[in-house]
Amino acid sequence: MKEKSNESRREFIKKGAIASSFFIVPRNVLGGLGFISPSDQLNIAAIGAGGKGRSDITNASVNGRERIIALCDVDFSGSAKETVKKFPNAKLYADYREMLDKEKDIDAVTISTPDHVHGPAAKFAMERGKHVYVQKPMTHNIREARLLTEMARKYKIVSQMGNQGASNPLLKTVQGWVDSGKLGKISKVQIWTNRPVWPQGNAMPQPDESLKPKDLDWNLWLGPAEFKPYTPNMHPFNWRGWWDYGTGALGDVGCHLIDIPFRTLGLKYPTDAECSVASVYTKMWAPDYNPEGCPASSFITLHFAATPKSKSNIEMSWSDGGIRPAHPDIIPASEDIGGTNSSNGVLIIGDKGIISTNINDSSPMMPKLYLNDGTKELGPDLPKDIEPEYGHQRRWVDACKAGFNSKEHKGLTSSFDYAGPMTETVLMGNLAIRSYMLKKDNSKGQAEFYARKKLLWDGENMRITNLEEANQFVGRTYRKGWEV
Repeated sequence: MKEKSNESRREFIKKGAIASSFFIVPRNVLGGLGFISPSDQLNIAAIGAGGKGRSDITNASVNGRERIIALCDVDFSGSAKETVKKFPNAKLYADYREMLDKEKDIDAVTISTPDHVHGPAAKFAMERGKHVYVQKPMTHNIREARLLTEMARKYKIVSQMGNQGASNPLLKTVQGWVDSGKLGKISKVQIWTNRPVWPQGNAMPQPDESLKPKDLDWNLWLGPAEFKPYTPNMHPFNWRGWWDYGTGALGDVGCHLIDIPFRTLGLKYPTDAECSVASVYTKMWAPDYNPEGCPASSFITLHFAATPKSKSNIEMSWSDGGIRPAHPDIIPASEDIGGTNSSNGVLIIGDKGIISTNINDSSPMMPKLYLNDGTKELGPDLPKDIEPEYGHQRRWVDACKAGFNSKEHKGLTSSFDYAGPMTETVLMGNLAIRSYMLKKDNSKGQAEFYARKKLLWDGENMRITNLEEANQFVGRTYRKGWEV
């Protein structure tokens, strides 16, 4: 919290009152039942106030229990204007650096920007002692994820990644099935999604300054990315398919889907990564080559060493672009695998049965257990009075007020101690995809894709050990003034 104190304002007031021997009249006497003293409120700011940022800061306000003192966005003419209406007393900024340097009373920030700004904004805030809630994926690249994880410990920051499904109570059902040993030896996990549902796999649109919205600060939107003139159809959503700004289908839903087996099996860094991607042909015999963007679809395989929970090595496969695994024989053909219409899902496969479940964001999770003996178990229904996004933001706020290393902090489902390694695993898939597109001309002047191989990963040291060129994708190059 402010000045990196581990104590909430409430604890400070309590201890101050005891030390001075003053008698404090209960606040409900002074302000009526339900009154919250300003000293008990967290001062929160939003970096990214539209789109997902709107629900993040709204949920972090806990129905007005906390104080929203500042909003930062590069375009208040879009959906962010609704957030301004909701919090009319908040000061408005376009540059989060200016906001954090001027608003000294900020205790915590929500960061809900395009992926490429997550790391720079979080680092800037954490260096100033602010607690951070960062949308998924936690960062744009692996190096940033490791750095923020270490910084949270160093600066005693209460952190949470915005994969709200991590707080979905139905995850406990999946965890119980895994821990009970009902699946037997677990050796394989299959994950898939219908994303991308935005334009992807094509050439980058050409810049056109004449189309820039007048209220959009394009320079600030670019942030750490290389400067280029305004490019249409990036802001506010389609940036996801371009490596300078987004992290593709993996970054969009990987932190929801991969979270389920990563958490329940207690996985650590993968040992290797291998991928293949779809080719798009707009000319005969010559596949399109657009390495600046994510592919239309991809298939990725990761391997993990045994853990106390998994008890055996795990092979995890990921497919996007609507490509899904074959329907297991143990699951009736009339039933979906994963979620509705089998569009997104996770299969955790053991030698005695299979767990099938949907994405765990704000969708119905639908966990199901199928055993070889014909037994089928269903997860319970969610309570009807469940909090918005399972209380994911509210729990972070409570932990900020309780302090670093408090019971509330340790109880968070996606603090950076967990979210960092999980995000690194998600982004390993993107490292494999970008390496897959590396090419050079051979002695005959023909293009040779020399990196289409299994990449061996030293997780502790963040290095590909069998292809040096692939390590360029562990981090990124930053524009001056936005370095991480």
